[in-house]
Amino acid sequence: MNEFPGITHIAVTVSDLRRSAAWYADLFGTQPVLDEDVEAGDFHHTVFALGGGNLFGLHRHVDPSGAPFDERSPGLDHVSFACSDRAELEKWSVRLDELGIARGEIVDAHYGSGLSFRDPDGIALEFFAPPAAA
Repeated sequence: MNEFPGITHIAVTVSDLRRSAAWYADLFGTQPVLDEDVEAGDFHHTVFALGGGNLFGLHRHVDPSGAPFDERSPGLDHVSFACSDRAELEKWSVRLDELGIARGEIVDAHYGSGLSFRDPDGIALEFFAPPAAA
């Protein structure tokens, strides 16, 4: 094994699949490529194809826990989408405003810059760009 494999998909659990699918369709600017019940019947998933062959899935379980998302609990902290530079982050800041999605300000650090926001279930998302070349 020469190199650890890349990530092919991320899947998040949502409370209202219809609402979240519409929200993510607006964010991604595309419609799902898959929308089906899983064979075992214990959850339904909707999947979006993103650039670079990556997939982003939404799951709705038949027996949801009802617990709200909390990045301080064990499990997912946040999902980050790659941007090429800070200028692209600024464009996404404008796009989130156009979509009516609440967001933080762009935060610059020595390791890069990030723009945080949340989906309808409060799942933490961000756009992230590497630091500018010196």
